[in-house]
Amino acid sequence: MVEWYFEKGPESDVVISSRVRLARNLSDMPFPARMSETQSGEVVSRIKTAVIGKGAFSDWDFSFIDVPELNQVDRQVLVEKRLVSPEFIQKKTQTGVLFSSDERVSIMVNEEDHVRIQCIYPGLQLNNAWHLCNRIDLALEQENDFAFNKDYGYLTCCPTNVGTGMRASAMLHLPALVMTGMIRNILDACGKLGLAVRGIYGENTEASGNMFQISNQVTLGHTEEEIVAGITNVISQIIERERALRSEVYKQTPHMFEDRIFRSYGLLANSRMMGAEESMRLLSDLRLGVEMGIVGNITEQKINELLLLVQPASLQRHEGKVLGPEERDVRRSALLRDKLDDRKAIGSGNE
Repeated sequence: MVEWYFEKGPESDVVISSRVRLARNLSDMPFPARMSETQSGEVVSRIKTAVIGKGAFSDWDFSFIDVPELNQVDRQVLVEKRLVSPEFIQKKTQTGVLFSSDERVSIMVNEEDHVRIQCIYPGLQLNNAWHLCNRIDLALEQENDFAFNKDYGYLTCCPTNVGTGMRASAMLHLPALVMTGMIRNILDACGKLGLAVRGIYGENTEASGNMFQISNQVTLGHTEEEIVAGITNVISQIIERERALRSEVYKQTPHMFEDRIFRSYGLLANSRMMGAEESMRLLSDLRLGVEMGIVGNITEQKINELLLLVQPASLQRHEGKVLGPEERDVRRSALLRDKLDDRKAIGSGNE
């Protein structure tokens, strides 16, 4: 089955992906921070048994990974694919992750909570992500009793997750807002609206490649539908602002705008050494060119693939061996040259 990031979604010129995550805990077990090693293993076993081979989950063809058995590179690949959080792979206790064959759904076991269900869709599809998460949640509840209080909702380790236990987020590509310095206004406005703005891998990560993850911070006192509707409304306004700024900047300085994109393409297609951060920045420019119709015969899905493959662990997985920093830079450039080796991929632009 095709992974979700190779699909094209609504508003994909600005919204790379939509994600909904639900936090749940078993009612008859201590929270993960208080569990013994034996109890950690029991939680992993119970959630795995509830999913693998069960009819309620047959539509998604789940696989299970015992995280402690993975080497560091394979652990980091899970983070780069956004199947798990960076904090999850550093845990010393027994942990596991279940994921669907298209990697649209992943279930982390023994992260901050016993269960973290997350569903990802391409483009702006938060409502679809929520409905899929809800289906997975209901199927799990057929086998397990989750900690729930009639006054507070679902009980979680962090008080900010109590209530629905939901985090709804979208990954946005905002080069024009960054280019014009208007991103600061957006960040300030999001803060006032109770929204969090983070980097590509979520909490405690920096924005890279002009990509920002915007999510709700309040889960108590609002229904799941209200949370999804609220953040979708804000994101729709950000999309309009980003598009308007792209058109405005292009109209005012067309040659400078195109020169930036073509220079970035030239470096990506011809360099011999390139770091991950630089490649992300240049791929952001190239993606902007694709989104604006300046670059032809390269799709947003191709850029999404490259944004993943240039990451350190994914690059090493692709090469089939562990690479040192300098060797990674060399192999990353070779990979980019190979993937972008099509002179017809560049449109003529505006003369």
